[in-house]
Amino acid sequence: MLELVRARATALGITDVVVPSVEGTSALLACERLAGLHVVVVTQSSGFARPGHQEMPEDVLEELKARGASVFRGTHSFGGVGRAVRRKFATYQVEEIIAQTLKRFGEGTKVAVEASLAAADAGLISPPRETISCGGTGRGLDTALVLRPSHAQDFFDLEILEIICKPRNPK
Repeated sequence: MLELVRARATALGITDVVVPSVEGTSALLACERLAGLHVVVVTQSSGFARPGHQEMPEDVLEELKARGASVFRGTHSFGGVGRAVRRKFATYQVEEIIAQTLKRFGEGTKVAVEASLAAADAGLISPPRETISCGGTGRGLDTALVLRPSHAQDFFDLEILEIICKPRNPK
């Protein structure tokens, strides 16, 4: 998949590639295979799995930075307070409805869009400059989109321009 990302980035003159990674395995692989491109790693907030816990080890975070990657660690654009409302009151908020809608195209599509919002909000990519954003289903990467990112507050300005790859959703 990363070979397809590199080829498309080269063909389109794209320099920024957003890569989600929980523990760092996918991010380290992306840094290796996408050397020369600006790899932006989006990882989960502290406390996502359990209170106070950070899933990406500090040594991996430092290794990514040493390889030139930019790293964002924070709350998911389609989660956070809306997820708290769902858990407490058993009702969905707008951001989770958007997430579920994007999942109709596959989990990786939702993740790629959400990661691009986080990277834009952190100032690590520049809307509306074309970017490649990756996502995955479970572990690893399986989806890549060419998009014009936006900030979360401007979500409806985001444009998915191309689907480089995505898996067929199993039933």
